[in-house]
Amino acid sequence: MTTAPYNYSYIFKYIIIGDMGVGKSCLLHQFTEKKFMADCPHTIGVEFGTRIIEVSGQKIKLQIWDTAGQERFRAVTRSYYRGAAGALMVYDITRRSTYNHLSSWLTDARNLTNPNTVIILIGNKADLEAQRDVTYEEAKQFAEENGLLFLEASAKTGENVEDAFLEAAKKIYQNIQDGSLDLNAAESGVQHKPSAPQGGRLTSEPQPPKEGCSC
Repeated sequence: MTTAPYNYSYIFKYIIIGDMGVGKSCLLHQFTEKKFMADCPHTIGVEFGTRIIEVSGQKIKLQIWDTAGQERFRAVTRSYYRGAAGALMVYDITRRSTYNHLSSWLTDARNLTNPNTVIILIGNKADLEAQRDVTYEEAKQFAEENGLLFLEASAKTGENVEDAFLEAAKKIYQNIQDGSLDLNAAESGVQHKPSAPQGGRLTSEPQPPKEGCSC
């Protein structure tokens, strides 16, 4: 039996933010396609990718919006922040300027997403250790001071790319379980999508979970 393409319980909306050239599109491509794009073009506006993952036995579809880093696209990309359940904030460990701009990206994320949006800080290009310009310790401290998850990753080798998307999803799922994330709120960034019964059809509208349903 083949698995139905819509066999997942939740949809989580993610955004990827950060300066131009930090590897946002490459991270998305590595996560969705398991490949590295060596000559990745700069994103104009936004790009989109999806993948189904599993968290605590639940299949979850990630809808990932990759935003352009250039200042001239900020007005366009800011509209995609609303309703994001997770945000991946990326800098390049070999370019301190991209790290120095994190406060500005974080301000946008805090102002334009809901208070429960899970933000994970990602230091990309960890494979370029010899060219490192930002230490692991200082980035970790920045993350801790601002209540962020933190990982260093490499879109080139794939190191920690999977973990970055999964850790954010685990935290979002935990927020659903403990009730701190209201699935009925339009800006939650999460849709609950029950599996269709055999021979049945799926409704396109997200449905709230039934009280006391153990199915």
